[in-house]
Formats: sequence, structure tokens, C-alpha cells
Amino acid sequence: MRHEVITLPETGVELETYLTDNRAVEPQRRKPLVLIFPGGAYAWRSDREAEPVALRLQPLGIQAVVVRYSVAPARYPKALEEAAEAVAYAREHAEEWLCDPHRIAVLGFSAGGHAAAHIGLKWDRMPQGKACRPDAMILAYPVISSGEYAHRESIQNLLGEQYETLKDEMSLENFVTDDTPPTFLWHTREDGSVPPENSLLLASGLCRHGIAFELHIWQHGGHGMSLSNDQVYPPDEPNIRPECQEWIDMAARWLKEL
Repeated sequence: MRHEVITLPETGVELETYLTDNRAVEPQRRKPLVLIFPGGAYAWRSDREAEPVALRLQPLGIQAVVVRYSVAPARYPKALEEAAEAVAYAREHAEEWLCDPHRIAVLGFSAGGHAAAHIGLKWDRMPQGKACRPDAMILAYPVISSGEYAHRESIQNLLGEQYETLKDEMSLENFVTDDTPPTFLWHTREDGSVPPENSLLLASGLCRHGIAFELHIWQHGGHGMSLSNDQVYPPDEPNIRPECQEWIDMAARWLKEL
């Protein structure tokens, strides 16, 4: 496995790679690649949504890179600029990383889901242009809206003193276009931090624009579930839900079939 930390030249964002080769089967095979954005309300980045997820993707035949994007006191648009550079860099290094440049996805959890969806929905506003457009988005209990169902702490941490001026710009369900990437969404009905309406609002926008998407909402489970197993939680933790553990296999199949 190629495991290293790379600091990108323009924004200074760090990428932590979890890349495997194909020597045992087909040396030149190109795998999908997923850029992982851990959650943490734009105040910190959750370790349970970083390396454990990257290592879980490897046996599914997917290359993984954790994006250590900026959080408070850094403010918008820093994380968006970092996401744009990360996607463009991954595409530029696709051959070196043995990944398919046409199957580069962003995977975001909670506020990391906002960061991932932000570049997926506003890539055309960035200087890298199409080079920073993800080919797919995988969003786990994502922060999407800054309206009625907002996780206000995340939006406030992202915007700081710009909150009142720019909060409407952060309501990502309003920025779906005909060129938005296909999207896989999952949430739980019982999420008491980021309401499932966030995923529903984005899914509704995707549906209106004819964008391919898959949406799963499980009844039980709280927020920040990650893999929902004993690799990320103690054995007696309520957020260990066997039904919710299925999401990563489902998302991997979905990504490979695009």
C-alpha cells in the first residue's frame, strides 16, 4: 500500500493516500478513487470518518485519499478551494495512483458532506474548471441546507462573521444543475443533529434535474455513524447498527456501475 501525506502547492491542503497496486491480478487496472472528507461541524475532523473508511474501501477495489481540509478559524471559501485543488490533483495523478480519471468521487460525512457536495455543486465556479468536477458524490448524513433544517453550528463555523451575508449561498440544495454529478445519499431518520431533510432536499433537487441518484434512509441510528461497526465504536455503542453497515458496500457497487 502507498501511504503518504502530500501537501498541495496552491492551498496547502493535506492529502493522506491509501493506494494499492494490482500486481496479483492486472498490473495496469484503473480503480475508482474516493476522496474522503471527514465530518466535524467545520470545527474539527473526525478520525472515525477518515482512516477506517479508507481501509474499508480497499478490499472493495477502490483507491482512497483522506482530505484534511481546513476548519475554523479558517473560513469560506478556504475549504471549497482546497476541495477543488484536491479533485484536480487526483485527476492529474490518476495514472500514477492507478485510478480511473473518469471515476473520481468525493465522499463526505456530516459537515464533510457539505464540503464534498460544495465542490460537486459549484465546481464550475472554480478556476480549475472541469478538472475539479467530481464524477460522483457519496454523502453520508450530510449537512446540505442552511435553511429550516440547517445544522447551524456547521454553517456558522464555515462563515464566521460572514454568516448573515452568505448563509443562503451555503444552502446547497438550491445549486443543483443539469451537470451535477450522480449522487449516493444515506441518512437515518433518528439523526438528532443533522435532520434527514438535508438529504431529502438534495435528492429532490437531483430528481428535478434528472440527475442519477440513490437515497437510503434507515429508521434507527444517531449522527456520526461512520462504518457503524466495532472498528469505529466500542462494542456496546448504540450507533453500531448492522443494517447501517451495508451503506459502504452499496455505495461501492453503485460507484462501479456508473
